[in-house]
Amino acid sequence: MSVEHAQVQRADFDQLMVPNYAPAAFIPVRGQGSRVWDQSGRELIDFTGGIAVNSLGHCHPRLVAALTEQAGKIWHVSNIFTNEPTLRLAKKLEDATFADRAFFCNSGAEANEAAFKLARRVAHDRFGAEKCEIISALDSFHGRTFFTVSVAGQPKYSDGFGPRPEGITHVPYNDLAALEAAISERTCAVVLEPIQGESGILPAQQAYLEGARRLCDQYNALLIFDEVQTGVGRTGELFAYMHYGVVPDILSTAKGLGGGFPIGAMLTRTDLAKHFSAGVHGTTFGGNPLACAVAEAVIDVVNTPEVLQGVKDKHQRFKTRLEAIGREYGIFSQVRGMGMLIGSVLSEPWKGKSRDVLVAAEQEALMVLQAGADVVRFAPSLVIEDADIDEGLERFERAIARLVRS
Repeated sequence: MSVEHAQVQRADFDQLMVPNYAPAAFIPVRGQGSRVWDQSGRELIDFTGGIAVNSLGHCHPRLVAALTEQAGKIWHVSNIFTNEPTLRLAKKLEDATFADRAFFCNSGAEANEAAFKLARRVAHDRFGAEKCEIISALDSFHGRTFFTVSVAGQPKYSDGFGPRPEGITHVPYNDLAALEAAISERTCAVVLEPIQGESGILPAQQAYLEGARRLCDQYNALLIFDEVQTGVGRTGELFAYMHYGVVPDILSTAKGLGGGFPIGAMLTRTDLAKHFSAGVHGTTFGGNPLACAVAEAVIDVVNTPEVLQGVKDKHQRFKTRLEAIGREYGIFSQVRGMGMLIGSVLSEPWKGKSRDVLVAAEQEALMVLQAGADVVRFAPSLVIEDADIDEGLERFERAIARLVRS
């Protein structure tokens, strides 16, 4: 049975919504795989993946089936009770990772909030109230709650909201000497992104993560990896820490975990999880049966040799063509990242103009992203078809050619 809906248009956003976003001039209304259609029926190729969220593209049949089946069973019971999809998803994540305990929530910010609170609680219980310092990297991004923007090293997101939480120190990313100088017996945790996402798709150096692990062990601090953007196959491994062979104590994930359905998770060990005893932390919607049923289907599809190897192969297909475009038009100085998380760094004459590239791409019916003002970001479906990659990059080259000539 069809339902009548009121007609809306892009201009309604400016009248109805809080103006904390500046969305594109068109409204997507339908998606299939890596293609999207707007209200006018125009077809676009999607290289954004909902900002690394739509891990299997739009309307993947396995996800639609999982959601539809669960929707006919039970939607929400709260955490006064448990439910079957939550327990199945927890088991699959734990079987596939270092972790043996999971906490489910609704977003990456909430997963990080839980990780930071757990780290401080562990230190408080084991060593006392003075061991509360969290060290994170400059230019990091960990979410939009006040605690998480304060932990992240980007004042533009945390300024203007009053006094920040105390006990947070920032050091340059990939600078092991700076981390070594900052860490102390007061440090309860070091939090790092294996690839800094929002600040420009910058992978960690192997020695940096190894050194962070060693320093955390030396100072009885916990190592937290924020894999909100890099997790669930995005880099060609189920989680990016697996590329490095450096195991965290706590891991946060979200974005791609639900393939477009909101869900986040904090993964950890039993000896740490016990410090979150009943009532210490919680969430109303976390572990929702709908979200967990969809996420279980995502893990079933993504955590296979075929899909993970495909992500690595598709990375090379993107990188080769993007580097060729960079050479031809002199617009990129570097293409970096892992798997389906790629950043094309703008060359000196084009610094600060990533937004111009986005606009030009949209005019060629292609959706791409920024990662700061100097990097064009690509985070498409992990299973995007090669034909869509090739056609999308053809459109991207046309956009770059027109931009350079203008």
